[in-house]
Amino acid sequence: MKSMKTAADLNFGEKAVIESVDNNHPSFRRIIEIGFTPGQEIELVNKSLFNDPLAFAIRGTMIAIRRNEAESIRLL
Repeated sequence: MKSMKTAADLNFGEKAVIESVDNNHPSFRRIIEIGFTPGQEIELVNKSLFNDPLAFAIRGTMIAIRRNEAESIRLL
């Protein structure tokens, strides 16, 4: 079985659809509230020097989240 791909695994310019968000992550509620919900398409649009934070295009806007938050976002 292949491991789950997360938002943190995306390459620059790559798009994917969110399958789920790990509800055990401490920032789960905030991640959902800022728009990272199942079924949404996201695109990695920017990485900082040390890959933290990561900026994603979602719902017509750009949102930066921490790498460990991106790791809780599972993709289809």
